[in-house]
Amino acid sequence: MRHSRCKTTNSQANSKVICHKIFATLLFASCWLSASKAAQFEESLAMMEDDMELLFGDEEFVSIATGSAQPLSRAPAVASVITAADIRAIGAVELDEVLETVPGLHVSRSPGSYAPIYIMRGIYSKFNPQVLFLINGTPITNLFGGDRNQIWAGMPVNNIARIEVIRGPGSAIYGADAYSGVINIITKKSSEIDGTELGARLGSFNSKEAWVLHGAHYKGFDVALSMQSYSSDGQREKINQDAALRAGSVNTGLKRVDSRLDVIKGAWQLRLGYQGRRDVESGAGIAEALDPTSRYKSDRINADITYHNPQLSDTWELTTQLSYFDTTQEAQSDLVLLPTGVYGPPPNGSFADGVIGAPEVFERHYRIGVSAFYKGIDAHKIRIGSGAYIGDLYRVKERKNFTFVDPNNPALGLANIGTVQNITGSERFLPTKTREVFYAYVQDEWSAAADWTLTGGVRFDDYSDFGSTINPRAAVVWDTDYDLTTKLLYGKAFRAPSMGELYAANNPANLGNRNLDPETIETVELAFTYRPSPVFQSGLNLYHFIMKDIIRPIALGTQTKAQNSGKQLGMGVEYEFTWEVGPRFGLKGSYAYQQNEDRSTNDDAGHAPSHQLYLRGDWHLNKTWHFNTQINRIAARKRVAGDPRSEVNNYTTVDLTLRRETPNNQESGWGVAIAVKNLFDDKVLEPSQYAAPPAPNPTPIPGDLPLAGRQFVGELSYSFY
Repeated sequence: MRHSRCKTTNSQANSKVICHKIFATLLFASCWLSASKAAQFEESLAMMEDDMELLFGDEEFVSIATGSAQPLSRAPAVASVITAADIRAIGAVELDEVLETVPGLHVSRSPGSYAPIYIMRGIYSKFNPQVLFLINGTPITNLFGGDRNQIWAGMPVNNIARIEVIRGPGSAIYGADAYSGVINIITKKSSEIDGTELGARLGSFNSKEAWVLHGAHYKGFDVALSMQSYSSDGQREKINQDAALRAGSVNTGLKRVDSRLDVIKGAWQLRLGYQGRRDVESGAGIAEALDPTSRYKSDRINADITYHNPQLSDTWELTTQLSYFDTTQEAQSDLVLLPTGVYGPPPNGSFADGVIGAPEVFERHYRIGVSAFYKGIDAHKIRIGSGAYIGDLYRVKERKNFTFVDPNNPALGLANIGTVQNITGSERFLPTKTREVFYAYVQDEWSAAADWTLTGGVRFDDYSDFGSTINPRAAVVWDTDYDLTTKLLYGKAFRAPSMGELYAANNPANLGNRNLDPETIETVELAFTYRPSPVFQSGLNLYHFIMKDIIRPIALGTQTKAQNSGKQLGMGVEYEFTWEVGPRFGLKGSYAYQQNEDRSTNDDAGHAPSHQLYLRGDWHLNKTWHFNTQINRIAARKRVAGDPRSEVNNYTTVDLTLRRETPNNQESGWGVAIAVKNLFDDKVLEPSQYAAPPAPNPTPIPGDLPLAGRQFVGELSYSFY
């Protein structure tokens, strides 16, 4: 169903305020009503977990698919779960290293600050707003770019309990941006730390990391605290030519601090988090011209309070959550877009100090949501939910030394205004804006027969700035045989235009368009899970999707303007397996093939690998020493239509990790790990951008974006239990 465009009237604004008050009242009332049940919470939850373990053995469970825990094989979605044990085994230091192990998900890079681009099933864009990223179930999407923050600068993994990933649409549950997939990072609770852990790492590129994790029970409160600090000079791989026709090295250094607090008492949970980023370097440059002097910074603060009671009554389960997220993208120093003497000639001037601009945005996000499961109808599990969201891009700042000769004719280019000036009050690149969203959804899991489960759901979202949208889902899960499960899935999803795409102005590269519609996607999937024995499991997924109203930058003189342009068709196959070969050796692997066609050119959509192959081996040498090796093959990345360059180089990386841990992590003692990444120093490149003519420089970095070669990491930790 196509969205309906509307303008916000005073009556609508008043109705939204009333809705917000209603939700606040519901939150208070439901929690008050359920206070008497809090003492039963931990006991009932433990009983549920024990029952599921008896039924399904050691199979992983996932909650991201429907909102309640289900075995992976029976969840009405194609999902992956990565545990803390998996993260330790592969010697991962960064979140992106972990996500690269998910079939059909490839981590590429954007030129500016080398921010990650999570390509799911071949869906690629420079700022990657098509993937919804959650931390403990709460979105951290920025209004400005629709992404996670261009000063993302990575995320440490020491405090991650598990990662759940949906490949495919999720808007029927999660709303906007659950488009090509959903990634949910779940941090550790007190029970998952149960003591104190101190650790430190040293690695290549002068990388240094230290952390402390603590989990304990204090006077009826379960408390988990983590603090993690990291700094690195970053890899310095060479680029032969940038947008300024120069050679040099990329700049990927950074400093960061991550801290989290998790407090649980009965059915209540409070989570606080802080992510500080400083001295974040510019990667290959914000305008794809190497810039060794620029520095970025960011502060991200999140807080949420959640009430979850699985036994509100005999037939009801209730969850309510109130959350706050504050995020910034700031210039720690002036950003050199183009170096000295590149932009000219007179009368625009040669920009003796370079073309300099320092845009900054500051945002606050408020969310309230209520959801409940109803089990009072035989063979049905019905979930209903509603909520509201307010996103406030409340401050915009900018310093620069240029202006447009004629804002109504951007093809004339830029004019030098001499010194760098604060133009926040005049030529702002973005106005301050607020986005308000009201949503409601319903979902029914119907056990139609002993071997059949039908899941149907629909979600309604109403946006203050572009209208409303409705997104349905449907799934059939059939236990075809004792060891075979078959799924047929359908879903529709949307991606909301970002504030930058809607309102960007006075920008040397990109202009906004207030008439944009949201992107939409419809996906059909057929999935099989085969588990012939307790030690072997495999899955095969086939999918097909169609994207419409894709938001793309369309050339307008020397600039581009966001437009809804064209369609894209995608199809692919994903296979994965897990095999416990023996008591001390296990194998995991996957293969993914995808093909995406841009219907406006009838050519490959470009950038994404057509073939991904992953293989991992785990050896338990004895009770304390473990050895892991993993191989990752990325192949057949084609260029977009019109790009004359050959395909991006294929590459294969091999990583090795040797680790010593105390048995079952139940005894105090030392942990040691040594890891080698990209053992054979293969040349790893990610595709650089291509801008079709009339862009003056269609391939600013013709040789693509280099990633790190061989690197070493050493780790030492001590745990108190």
